[in-house]
Amino acid sequence: MKISDMIKSGKPTLSFEVFPPKTSDAYEKVAGAAYKIADLKPDFMSVTCGAAGTTDSYTALIASEIKNKHSVEALQHYTCINVTRENVLKKLEFSKKNNIDNILALRGDIPENYDKDADHDFKHASELIYFIKEHSDMCVGAACYPERHPESPDVKSDIAHLKEKAEAGCDFITTQMFFDNNVLYKYLYKIREAGIYVPVIAGIMPVTNAKQIKRIMSLSNAEFPSKFMNIIDRFGPDNDAMLQAGIIYACEQIIDLIANGVDNIHIYTMNKPEVAGKIQESLSGIIPSCQNK
Repeated sequence: MKISDMIKSGKPTLSFEVFPPKTSDAYEKVAGAAYKIADLKPDFMSVTCGAAGTTDSYTALIASEIKNKHSVEALQHYTCINVTRENVLKKLEFSKKNNIDNILALRGDIPENYDKDADHDFKHASELIYFIKEHSDMCVGAACYPERHPESPDVKSDIAHLKEKAEAGCDFITTQMFFDNNVLYKYLYKIREAGIYVPVIAGIMPVTNAKQIKRIMSLSNAEFPSKFMNIIDRFGPDNDAMLQAGIIYACEQIIDLIANGVDNIHIYTMNKPEVAGKIQESLSGIIPSCQNK
């Protein structure tokens, strides 16, 4: 089933993101955690890939297992840095053979010694989106940054790039993590004002240990509201307390989002089945797919 069709149904959805292993010796452990999350039966699961597609084979395999053995819709990540048109066509062939209907098209992280001025087949996610839509009937998603992409000079430029993705044919947009819902509400107003009407899925990161803060800061421009920082300061040293507080904070964000009409929620699980399960349990009366789990 295409994610765009899920969104059109009008029912709130909850989805989970997992990542593949970086090396073969870690595959069993990492994939095992992903499959435990799949057993929770979310609306769909996305499977990331490493910088410049370094874990593409693992991404494809885990996405296939999630869809075909665990009966959960899979969203396979494609990146375009250092990728040729031929590479993308081969990946599309694999996805189609494995019943994967959904792709998240990203530029991806730029590796060291990458020549931005060289004649690459793809330089931007918008080019990859257009190519995929031209050569398949896949449902294609894109990413957005409510607090601006770290490489964008300003919000206006960032939204202009997002509009290019929308015009290339993307079917939905998933946000980078944010910790203040007002940030998203203001962002939604700005992109609608710019003529971008593609459905937006809100990306939520449950912070369950204080060490995650450094990682979050390296990935995004997310600002931390005082309420959130007070939680980190108070409960950060206590692992059990921080786990519980982080899940509750994320659930409070989700409840507020749904109450304000943002019905599609994507959880950055960090491959933690216990976190995914607790969030699902807490939302059992709010999101249909969370019931009877």
